[in-house]
Amino acid sequence: MELSVTQENFARALSSVGRVASSKTQLPILSNILLRTDGTRLLVAATNLEIAATQHIGAKVAKPGAITVPSRLITDFVGSLPKGPIELKVENDHLHISSGKFSSVINGVVADDFPELPTIDETSSIRYEIAVDDFKQAVSQTIITTSSDNTRPVLTGVYWHSHEGFLYLAGTDGYRLSERRLVETSSDVAAIIPTTTLSEVLRSINDDVSEVEILFDETQVRFRVGESEVTSRLIDGNFPDYRQLIPASSETTIKVNTSEFVRITKIAGLFARESGGSVTITADSEKSQVSIHSVASQLGENTSEASAEVTGDGQVTLNSRYLSEALGVINGSAVEFRFSGKLSPTVLSAATKDVNYLHIIMPLKS
Repeated sequence: MELSVTQENFARALSSVGRVASSKTQLPILSNILLRTDGTRLLVAATNLEIAATQHIGAKVAKPGAITVPSRLITDFVGSLPKGPIELKVENDHLHISSGKFSSVINGVVADDFPELPTIDETSSIRYEIAVDDFKQAVSQTIITTSSDNTRPVLTGVYWHSHEGFLYLAGTDGYRLSERRLVETSSDVAAIIPTTTLSEVLRSINDDVSEVEILFDETQVRFRVGESEVTSRLIDGNFPDYRQLIPASSETTIKVNTSEFVRITKIAGLFARESGGSVTITADSEKSQVSIHSVASQLGENTSEASAEVTGDGQVTLNSRYLSEALGVINGSAVEFRFSGKLSPTVLSAATKDVNYLHIIMPLKS
C-alpha cells in the first residue's frame, strides 16, 4: 500500500473511529485501526465486535493495500503532526509515515486478521433520514434515562419503535422514563439501540452534515453521517410496555417559567446532597406559586419559590438530580409539571399545545 492524505482529514478520521477500538480485550487486533484503500479513498475503521466505526477520506493512491496499526499510537502521532500532506507506505507489515521533517515506522498486523466489518442489505432494510438537529435533540432527551445496569440489558438502550404512524424513542432505568416523538413513519420498527452506540454517533456528528441516515435490519442498525458510519448490534429482548406508566390525567398541574424552575431546583439541590438528593415540591393554587424545600441536617435547610399557574394543590418528593436533568432537555420557555398525590408518577413536558416529549419521574417516599 502506498498513498498520501492530508493531515487534517486523517487525524479527524483516526480520532473518530479510534474511540471504538478496545484496549481492554483478549483479542489484541481489536485495539488496532484498519487502514485499507478503497478506489481513490482510504478506509479508516475500528471495531469492538459490538460497534464498528468507519470513515472514508480522500487519498492519492499509488498502490492499493491494507494494514492494521495500534489505534492509540497512530492517532496521537498523526494528531501531533503539522497540517499538510502525509505519505503512507506499507513494507513487510510495517507502516512508514512521513510528513515534512517527521517520519516514523509503526509495526502493524496483517489486515487479514482484522474482523470482517458488518454489512447491511440496503435494499431490504428500513431507512430513515433525520435532520441532524432533531436527531441530536431526540437522542439527548432519551439516553439520560437509560440504565447502566447490565443485568437488565434491554434498559441499557433506547427503544426505537413505530406507534400510530410515528417513530418514537423511549428510555427508562426503572426510576424515570422519557419518550420522544420523532417523525412520521409507515414502517414497523421495534429496535433497542445501545446507549453507547447512540453516544458514539452523537460524537461523530460535525458541523458539515445536515442529516443522519439510519438503516435497520433484523439484528443491526447503521448510522451514516457524511463520510462516517457507525454500525451496531441491536439489544436482544422485549422493551417494557411503558405507556401504561404514563398518567392520562393528573390532580395537580403546574405551569412555570423554565429558567425559574431550573434555578429553584438547582438551589434546593445544594441542600439535598446529604439526603440522597431528596427535595419536596409544593404547589399552591391560592398563592399561584411552586416551592421546593430541602433539608441538610448538618448544614441547614432551604425553601425556594417561583410564580406559577397552579391547578389543584399538591405535594410530591423527587430526586433533585433527576428533576434537574429533565429540565435540562425540555425545550421551551415554560414547562408543565403534573402529578397526583405523593406516590404516582410525575410528568414533565414543555407547556405547549403540540408536546412531542414527555419525561416521567417516580416519586421518593417522603
